[in-house]
Amino acid sequence: MSNSDDPFAHAVHTAHVWLRRITDDLATEDRVFAHRVTRAWLHTVRDRLEIGDAVHLSAQLPELLRGIFFEGWKPAKVPVSHRVSDFLEQFAAEAGVTEDEAVGLAWLVTDALRDLCSPGQLDRVAALFPADLRSVLFGINTGPFDEQNNEDAVDRV
Repeated sequence: MSNSDDPFAHAVHTAHVWLRRITDDLATEDRVFAHRVTRAWLHTVRDRLEIGDAVHLSAQLPELLRGIFFEGWKPAKVPVSHRVSDFLEQFAAEAGVTEDEAVGLAWLVTDALRDLCSPGQLDRVAALFPADLRSVLFGINTGPFDEQNNEDAVDRV
């Protein structure tokens, strides 16, 4: 079957382009790892958004990533805690990494998605979170591996 006959070809291609960008930003060739970290980011951020904000963010995502975004979502149970410790615990568990690793990985995925989404979209999402969570998730006042600042952010929980 040629790509022109495959109704899913464009969706698959776009998802691969986005995953490649995230894989590059994570400085890995392990696309399974990049997918797992991206999935963790999508779910952990989604769970902290009001329903309308989550739907608005999902509209920015390619079809396959939008499906991942909504996988297992329980709209009646959102938003969940905005505490940094809760965010890092969920992200780390879903990504299969330590909470220390989660700090840098979350920022790297956010940075990649900032370039892939419409301009300003993730900045609007950032504005919905308290400053300490923004600093971990969006790298505001911290870099992905700025150990002193990241330790301060984690200690504030």
